[in-house]
Amino acid sequence: MYHSPTAEAEAAEELAAVRPALRDRCRAALPGARAAVLTRLWRALAHEQLPWVAARTAGAHGLTVRLADGRALHGPRSDPYATGDRVTEVRLGREGYADPARLMTDLAVPHAAAFAAELANSVASLALSRADAAEPGAGWPERDWEWEQRVVDGHPFHPNCRSRPGFSVADQLAYGPEHRPVVELGTVAVPVAECLVSGEWPAELRSGGDLLLPVHPWQAAHVLKRTTVPWRTAHPLMSLRTLALPGGPHVKTALSARLTSSVRDISPYSVRASAALSTLAADLVGRMGGLLDITHTLGAATAHSPNLAVLLRESPEVYAAPGERVLPVAALSTTALPRSADWLAAFTRLALTAGLRLLELGVALEAHGQNLLVVLAADDTPLRLVYRDLADIRISPARLAGHGIVVSELTGRLVTDDEVSLRRKLFGSLVGGALAAAAGSGPALGAALRAALPDLPRTPDLAALCENPLPVKALTLMRLSPETPGDLWTELPSPFVLEADTYDQ
Repeated sequence: MYHSPTAEAEAAEELAAVRPALRDRCRAALPGARAAVLTRLWRALAHEQLPWVAARTAGAHGLTVRLADGRALHGPRSDPYATGDRVTEVRLGREGYADPARLMTDLAVPHAAAFAAELANSVASLALSRADAAEPGAGWPERDWEWEQRVVDGHPFHPNCRSRPGFSVADQLAYGPEHRPVVELGTVAVPVAECLVSGEWPAELRSGGDLLLPVHPWQAAHVLKRTTVPWRTAHPLMSLRTLALPGGPHVKTALSARLTSSVRDISPYSVRASAALSTLAADLVGRMGGLLDITHTLGAATAHSPNLAVLLRESPEVYAAPGERVLPVAALSTTALPRSADWLAAFTRLALTAGLRLLELGVALEAHGQNLLVVLAADDTPLRLVYRDLADIRISPARLAGHGIVVSELTGRLVTDDEVSLRRKLFGSLVGGALAAAAGSGPALGAALRAALPDLPRTPDLAALCENPLPVKALTLMRLSPETPGDLWTELPSPFVLEADTYDQ
């Protein structure tokens, strides 16, 4: 059985130098990390529309994926909505593979070598994250960043769930939220005349005729290659480049590294649109009947460069009343919540009602488990939602106009009246992402959806969700298609209609 020693050996060598106490725990975490990434890769091989896959056959003993060149892969039947470390081996011909990077290398499909390197990085990084994870406690976190630190495994369905190319082991320990660091943010002074500013820029980040733009220390060292003036300490959140200031807002910084699929910079377009998006969000929240709040972008600025830009955003904590807790949906799996079938159905009902109402108004949220937060009562009842980060939503001027809302100042990539694009954005992120991860399996997700269905708003969008396969991003195809910009999509079997044994794994 093969595994890829290079990335793992390099990480172990560096770990021995910078944090030797973690070396044995990291080594022990490697088999589980390989299985976690292999599970996500096998999901893609079983369900994405990969051009070199000719056929798939499910049987009593598993799933066979036949390739166009005549070779065959064999592994367990795949539940596309399941999470965890379920797949420990996949066979290519007669050879068994426990390591996803080695499997992708030997598949030798177009762009496989580069993707295999990312998978190896993901495995090594995930093992490090698990080795340094905080011990689960009986208590509940008190601050917003403590919830984010609990999410150790990253994206629940992306094979690059922990891929951080360009980050050394020392960088990950210094900046990864799961390692619980305190990060020193610095600032770079830029003349006001050379900046694009949206919203209100705070006085503490002004000096004479300059704006002081907060900069992530990794960005300063590796991209800007300049020193910064120390400003404030902060705690990194799940997105890595967004950090929470104690007692203050969240700071979304440019971080020009590829994390999972994307380079995390901030475009001038995003800065320019941020104030108008916050205004639109406030209008929409007023029409949601208390189901949903959207965090405000307080101010945004850029030196007309995606490499030097920043957004200041409210903390979701401000939307929790005394006795309530607000936490990212991605953190639900790390809590002691019972998450019974009734609880999951109530949460699903809340999330889909809010998402469908907002979509009917004209906005499709990218409501995955990182952007979507849930407010819980003292008895853990889900009360309402909070959404953050409007940078990749989709807005329909036609739908908005039908409700008397005009957004003429918003143009560009966020704006579309295409129903397919709008539904993909919401359903792929909310149902195929946040709700699926909270449920943990296809049968649990299907049961929650069916239980919630009678109370959902009857709209054409709901009919489309119920009657069609579920659109989700083709995460592996995107990494194997570097010549194709933007999102690529695939369809998963609808969790509304399939029986439980369809998902046996």
